[in-house]
Amino acid sequence: MRSRYTAFAVGDAAHLARSWHPRTRPDEITVDDGTRWTGLDIVEAQEQGDAAVVAFRARWRHGVDVGELRERSRFARRAGRWVYVDGDVD
Repeated sequence: MRSRYTAFAVGDAAHLARSWHPRTRPDEITVDDGTRWTGLDIVEAQEQGDAAVVAFRARWRHGVDVGELRERSRFARRAGRWVYVDGDVD
């Protein structure tokens, strides 16, 4: 989760693609250059075998606007690596 947040923060679409489950990964991944991610809080993390759920809050700034993204993300372990499957935004 933290590596994906960092990838969004630095605009690393290639890492986002590598860390996204191939079943749910979009054909094209773009990162908004105008959005600045300013903080991440992991609220909850649960792991059960090769599945995990991470609830988080990520703060952002876009120009004069500020906000917070809240999501419960689902991850799966594939070939020993955790990949993002999907999530529910609060």
